[in-house]
Amino acid sequence: MNRLFGAKSTGPKPTLNSAISNVDTHVESLDVKHAKLTAELTTYQQRMSKMRDGPGKSALKQKALKILQRRKMIESQRDQLQQQSWNMEQANMMTDNLKNVMTTVDVMKDTNKNLKKQYGKIDIDKIERMQDEMQDLMEMGNDIQESISRSYDVPEDVDEAELDAELEALGEEAEFESSLGLGAGKESADGMPGFMVDEVPQFVDEPPQQGKVKEAAG
Repeated sequence: MNRLFGAKSTGPKPTLNSAISNVDTHVESLDVKHAKLTAELTTYQQRMSKMRDGPGKSALKQKALKILQRRKMIESQRDQLQQQSWNMEQANMMTDNLKNVMTTVDVMKDTNKNLKKQYGKIDIDKIERMQDEMQDLMEMGNDIQESISRSYDVPEDVDEAELDAELEALGEEAEFESSLGLGAGKESADGMPGFMVDEVPQFVDEPPQQGKVKEAAG
């Protein structure tokens, strides 16, 4: 039975790459045959170009005609095989593209599954509450800073007219004290302003000594 119908093949199944390789090998062998026939035609052409018309030239011409027919047949086979190889290469490219697409889809599925698992652990409401608490704490901190940096009993509504009046009054007071020989206009013999000179009462005979003053204070 096996002789009639053949036994089931147990070898590895052929692949597109192996089929393409076999076809390309066959095409290369046809190219070698084609080049050999072309060289024979060139030889016959050179010989006939040197011969006169006659039986000898006609015989060579018939041989050249057969070689040309064989070359055309080889060219036809080569073209068919090249087209087959091209078709298989296209199919192989489509298969590779499909594999890449399927791989990409599988990766996207796994990524989507992992993202759902990870994001499922995140409580959005908890994050919102934490953000609200952070905002409240920031506002509380600003209120504390504003409170502890507040100034006390410092008038803020002083204008330039009030400043000019105050300066004018101080100037008049200084002139008045200067006319009496007192106040800020008075200076000591060493050039020290009068308000920095220790005034000694008239009823004290001698000015107090610094050392005794410190002892008394101690």
